[in-house]
Amino acid sequence: MKEYKKSKLNSVKRGANRATYDIEKINTILDAGFIGYVSYNFQGKAIAIPMAYGRNGNKIILHGSNANRMLTSLLEAKEMSMTVMHLDALVLARSGFHHSVNYRSATLFGTCKKIEDKEEKNNALFCFMEHMMKGRWNEIRQMNKKEFERTLVVEMTIETASAKIRDVGVADEPEDYNLDVWAGLIPIKQIATYPIPDKGKPENMEIPQHVLDYYKQNK
Repeated sequence: MKEYKKSKLNSVKRGANRATYDIEKINTILDAGFIGYVSYNFQGKAIAIPMAYGRNGNKIILHGSNANRMLTSLLEAKEMSMTVMHLDALVLARSGFHHSVNYRSATLFGTCKKIEDKEEKNNALFCFMEHMMKGRWNEIRQMNKKEFERTLVVEMTIETASAKIRDVGVADEPEDYNLDVWAGLIPIKQIATYPIPDKGKPENMEIPQHVLDYYKQNK
């Protein structure tokens, strides 16, 4: 079992019993998502925004316009952090104090750089698209020269990370278990519904197999 080395930066202090540094478990959390919350500093202000991402090994791929202030700020700082979180259940306890949620979260720390080599950039964009939906890249029109040049691609190298996972039931005070208060879990799941074609030609086309595969796997 390979783990990220614990340091002051990535060590989980609060709820350390729920922490894991296992690389495979952290990658599983990343691969189950597509949106990460990226933190950065812009003109002295701390900002965090959601960003779509792709993962290739220990690399995270982000992209946007060349004028994207978040990406340009990250490149200036040459380092970044990102958190991915999945909400799995509401935990309804017998007291307000013990209400909680079940979740899986991973926080990444690392360095970042701009990808400028044409082949590397193309591979990074392929990685991003395949992370969103496998098989999609080969079914769409490829970027033209203008689009390609206007797209800024940033690669983060994960240097360390940690995850927290809560996947248990209610944890009430012992004396509260005999109260006439309903307690339990409300599981929460993100699902895909049946694909809706865009107006025009797609309305009269068969839905591609890779789209149907995604739907079936996530419905």
